[in-house]
Amino acid sequence: VQLQASGGGTVQAGGSLRLSCTVSGRTLSTATLSWFRQAPGKEREFVVALRRGRMTSYSDSVKGRFTISKDNAKNTAYLQMSSLKPEDTAVYFCAVGSERLITSSLWLEAHYDSWGQGTQVTVSS
Repeated sequence: VQLQASGGGTVQAGGSLRLSCTVSGRTLSTATLSWFRQAPGKEREFVVALRRGRMTSYSDSVKGRFTISKDNAKNTAYLQMSSLKPEDTAVYFCAVGSERLITSSLWLEAHYDSWGQGTQVTVSS
């Protein structure tokens, strides 16, 4: 299984970015695809998950501002980020795990089998 994350960049506060995660070797409709992020000097944290291609779970810090979606034909997940804040600055990683992950387990990195390489998002104030 390979994951290719892209779409990061630098944007001003209040702006938007869309990240992509293209997956090969695993079908998104039968997996959990999550985004995590790691800010400088901090531990990696859970951002959002898409389970079985349809069930979404968001961290409180991004709820209402970020939206996860997918394109079945491209087996690609997207993270649309709006109303970005300087505290959203981080390296964003996508990861794939079992479709059977439950909500309380989504934040545990050990439950994910494969990870992308990360893409940098910088939000300037």
